[in-house]
Amino acid sequence: MRYLLCSSDPETLALRELLALEPGAAERFGELRLGYVESQGTPALRQAIASLYEHGDAGAVLVHGGSQEPIFTFANAVLDAGDHIVVQWPAYQSQLSIAEGIGAEVAPWRSDLSREGAPDIATLETLIRPATRAIVLTTPNNPTGYAFTRAEIEAVVGIARRNGLWIFGDEVYRGSEREADPIPAICDLYERGISLGGMSKVYGLAGLRIGWISTRARELYEQMAAFKDYLTICNSAPSEFLAGLALRRRDRLVERVKRIATANLDLLDAFFGRRRELFEWTRPRAGTTAFPRYLGGSSEAFCANLIEGAGVLLLPSAIFDAGDEHFRIGYGRANLPEALAALETFIG
Repeated sequence: MRYLLCSSDPETLALRELLALEPGAAERFGELRLGYVESQGTPALRQAIASLYEHGDAGAVLVHGGSQEPIFTFANAVLDAGDHIVVQWPAYQSQLSIAEGIGAEVAPWRSDLSREGAPDIATLETLIRPATRAIVLTTPNNPTGYAFTRAEIEAVVGIARRNGLWIFGDEVYRGSEREADPIPAICDLYERGISLGGMSKVYGLAGLRIGWISTRARELYEQMAAFKDYLTICNSAPSEFLAGLALRRRDRLVERVKRIATANLDLLDAFFGRRRELFEWTRPRAGTTAFPRYLGGSSEAFCANLIEGAGVLLLPSAIFDAGDEHFRIGYGRANLPEALAALETFIG
């Protein structure tokens, strides 16, 4: 494989570049003691994360090792065998497979791929059962790039509140909105809301392996914190230091990712404009992934031929259990122009 054209995370940066964002950071990093840190996260990092939310409460933040760990802790804190959850679809696999592993039933809330991946609120109402415990959503979405509107998220909150449900909001792309209007985090909108965040997607720092949840539901927070004690216990001291630094200088990091993504989207607009007979394309308004439609038959076969013939990897929609017409393309990496050229040469 020569080109990873399906990546969900954007271009990263060197450690020296990150340390250069704050005067004295390199010296402080060199003096960092390599002992255990607090299991909930260091106070400095939790406060930096809390500043991302309207509530501003560091005590509502629980830091994890990456973003998959909090999905695991939430599911195990909330679900039992025989329970039921609703998951916006397509989705990150862990959002459904962890619940299924516990013995819960997962109902897919399928996005309308003909409308950029927009959800149908009326359909959500029909999926709720007496055994339903939670609604899991991703906004901005991976793979579609769709971002909920304020009216849509408030409608979901209304449904959850009437039924006493948790809302687990995967918001790892929150802050990446371009044309889409930013909306409040679910933990700020809803008393039973849990917001998931992380350093990988918006900031381009996947290697730090730092994620978190924020929730005002104290009992749930304590349950998740207790469960996490049987997993990572605490995170890497260097990673927490660097994540705190990144969040204090987040505007520059977010702007950098948006600049790369916007330039790449302009190239994709031109590419798909030249290939209308093969692809149906809508420019995503947030995130760093998109979900174009392939008009030449099976997208799975197309992606298999592409990796074999050109060394370019795309993810077919079958991977997401979303039919066989779409594929995920990532546009946050700096080498997209080269990968796109290889793709176009392969098509001929």
